[in-house]
Amino acid sequence: MDSPAAPRHRRSRRDWLVDSAMFVLVVAFTFFMSVDRLGTAPLPPAWLFPLDQFVGALGCAALWLRRRWPVELAVTLVALSAAFEMVAGPMLAALFSVAVHRRPRTSGTVFGLSVPAAIVFTWLRPEPAEPPLAMFTLGLALQGAATGWGLFVHHRRRLVLAQRDRAARMETEARLRAEQAQHQVRDAIAREIHDVLGHRLSLLSVHAGALEFNPGADPADVARAARVIRESAHQALQDLREVIGVLRAPAGEPSAPTRPGLPTLADLRELVAESGRAGMRVELCDDLGSRETVPGRTGHTAYRVVQEALTNARKHAPGAGVRVRVAGAPGEGLTVEVVDDAPAPIARDAGSGGGHGLAGLAERVTLAGGRLEHGPVDEPVNEGGDGDPGGWRVRVWLPWPA
Repeated sequence: MDSPAAPRHRRSRRDWLVDSAMFVLVVAFTFFMSVDRLGTAPLPPAWLFPLDQFVGALGCAALWLRRRWPVELAVTLVALSAAFEMVAGPMLAALFSVAVHRRPRTSGTVFGLSVPAAIVFTWLRPEPAEPPLAMFTLGLALQGAATGWGLFVHHRRRLVLAQRDRAARMETEARLRAEQAQHQVRDAIAREIHDVLGHRLSLLSVHAGALEFNPGADPADVARAARVIRESAHQALQDLREVIGVLRAPAGEPSAPTRPGLPTLADLRELVAESGRAGMRVELCDDLGSRETVPGRTGHTAYRVVQEALTNARKHAPGAGVRVRVAGAPGEGLTVEVVDDAPAPIARDAGSGGGHGLAGLAERVTLAGGRLEHGPVDEPVNEGGDGDPGGWRVRVWLPWPA
């Protein structure tokens, strides 16, 4: 891609050093050419040599304008080089400047103009001791070297700029990936905290509600309920510490679902028993072929599914019976189903609620590579098949490699 014209700006210290070095080199080149011409007798007419020196000096001074008008200066010096010998040095510097600061197409055009200028100079001012073809070849080689060197510098600068731009993009992408990872960690923490607090606080609400509506209860029952509330609050704090500690683990350590400390399928019976102690009627049907080969991530996700479903049933269908069924085998997948027998209107009201728990549950299952289905039950829930249809079902399938 062609590079645009360089914007006008004040010279930096480096620019002043480069321009001064180039000016000194060109002046030295022109001076030695003048001394050499004096040693070999200037070409006739006699007035041409002083004029040649004057034009060469003007060309050297004009190099200070090469950053502002590089193309115009180069074309002017190329045109003068067709008749004046001492302007050769400034002309080569101008060709180099155009190749560095302008598009390759522009520098090629200016170099093309310098070829007929060299032909005209060879014809107008031939050297008595040198063949014209040799002089033309030498001039063309010098002009090509100056242009080629400038193109090399031009493309090298473009390459450096491209590498800097690529490095900047990579840095931006790395920052975005880091921000995305932070968002994922925050989402994971939010899901875990929602599951833990939702379950524990629902248990606290049940026992606290029992104390509120039965102020004259037996002191032993009050003490038992208070103990359950204290233990649930303590366990909630412990769960939060474990969740936050695992999810903030340094990079390179096992991820949250596979590290010890988070519940898995082995803790499912305790979860059901805990809900039973809170007054729920929960039945667990465990049809698993083998527990040993269940991946930790899959077991943790299954536990959270049951926990969220029991919490929703406790919240939206108090007093309803709940059946939890866990089945599966290696290679077939793990199926978790939680069904309550609440009347259909209650179940549908539960489905039309906020839905934040189900939404988070669906995201968790999807991240684990599974599928989630939930909705009202259209057939009787009890095993006898009688009664009115009703209830709410949450069914999840999770991968279980062979």
